[in-house]
Amino acid sequence: MSDEKVKRKQRGRGRGSAGGAGGGGGAERMARGYARAEERNQAAREALEPLAEGERPTVVTVGAIVAALIALSIVAGYLAGVEVNGEKPKLPQVLAPALIMGIMAWGMWHARYWAVLGFQLILVFLLFSAFFGLVVGASSIGQIAGTLAVLVVAGTFFYFMVKAMARIQMPTREPRE
Repeated sequence: MSDEKVKRKQRGRGRGSAGGAGGGGGAERMARGYARAEERNQAAREALEPLAEGERPTVVTVGAIVAALIALSIVAGYLAGVEVNGEKPKLPQVLAPALIMGIMAWGMWHARYWAVLGFQLILVFLLFSAFFGLVVGASSIGQIAGTLAVLVVAGTFFYFMVKAMARIQMPTREPRE
């Protein structure tokens, strides 16, 4: 062990419990770290503006439109006779995802937390799938560029939805008397 590591360990032990056996210093340090993190979290919460009545964050509106377009495209594809792997999908295979995306579109249009959370879950699956496809399956420049574009768009969308979710979840603040 290097001299610097030994010195750090000894300093950490000295800050601990009265017996100097170590262990206490780490717990105190961790408690201070949690306290600082909670202060930062509280400051972030205070900086958020609650949604006004009927307000919907722009990213949630865009998400609602995207979800509705996906639901419509699923149904339109089925009605147009699109085949998947050489055969027409069965009606439940079409209705389930179309219904889920339609309900999610409605929920996001009405700024419901559960709908935004569900859409983010779909974005996470998309991000992981795209990353896996990039690492394992991308074999041409076009595939790599397309997959990177999906990663950038879905990642950006996900990032901006986090703050929108926090605003949707926030209770309205009552004025202090």
